[in-house]
Amino acid sequence: MIEKKNGLYIVSTPIGNLEDISNRAIETIKEADIVFCENPSHSIKLLNKFGIKKKLIGLHDYNELSIVSEYKDRLKDKVFVLISDAGSPLISDPGYKLTRYCLTNGIFVTTVPGANSIIPSLQLSSFPVNEFYFAGFYPKSDKSIMSFLKKIYSINVAVVFFVSSHKILNCIKLLEKKSIDRQISIVKEITKINESFVTGYPNEISKKIKEKSFILKGEFVIVMEPYSTKKENSDIKNIDNKEILKLLTKFSLTDVVQIVHKLTNIKKTEVYRKALKLKND
Repeated sequence: MIEKKNGLYIVSTPIGNLEDISNRAIETIKEADIVFCENPSHSIKLLNKFGIKKKLIGLHDYNELSIVSEYKDRLKDKVFVLISDAGSPLISDPGYKLTRYCLTNGIFVTTVPGANSIIPSLQLSSFPVNEFYFAGFYPKSDKSIMSFLKKIYSINVAVVFFVSSHKILNCIKLLEKKSIDRQISIVKEITKINESFVTGYPNEISKKIKEKSFILKGEFVIVMEPYSTKKENSDIKNIDNKEILKLLTKFSLTDVVQIVHKLTNIKKTEVYRKALKLKND
């Protein structure tokens, strides 16, 4: 085992399944003198799982500067580890002030990469994600929410963001109200026993929620499909009803919308309305 340099190690931890931690992450935590974490009572469970006993120091947005001030004289002389409650530190989590202090003062900093919820959610969405925009957390206040939605609607690439359990229903309702011509994928409890995800237009997902085929419990990541910049045709009247009905016997409503849109370039919302009407008639 190579002896660790003194300094700061930004270590990723599992987002659910504790088996997802890397050997390097375990060894780094074992060699740490002090571990900075969001919630010591949460992180102790991870350390206990792997038989690690370390001093845990809570680091949050409100105390980060005081933590830096308290430990700045020791950062060059000891091995410090920064972890979050789950996943990769610094992604919508505290720690950047500590990291910046170390970097601007010549203190060694490195990262031990690992699990995060963003990439798995993009993978499960089935959307083209060669480019994507991470929008952080869905806001708390109504005013901020409207600004947030306006911003993400204007982005042409796939958009991914976090939503807390008490805001997920509000988010879905607003997305449905907007009747945006973009599908979304909602992923929850990634790597955990109750992991599940649903993809479709917001109104389709609302229907599944009402039917209780998708339960709104857990932690959520939403992915919005890229906005199509192709010039769209709006002449839905030219589409043969029989052809749509034939497709509906073989494919789901969502798939039919995708197929017809790709073949005709008619707006998905227009195709969806017509296909839904034909399906229900």
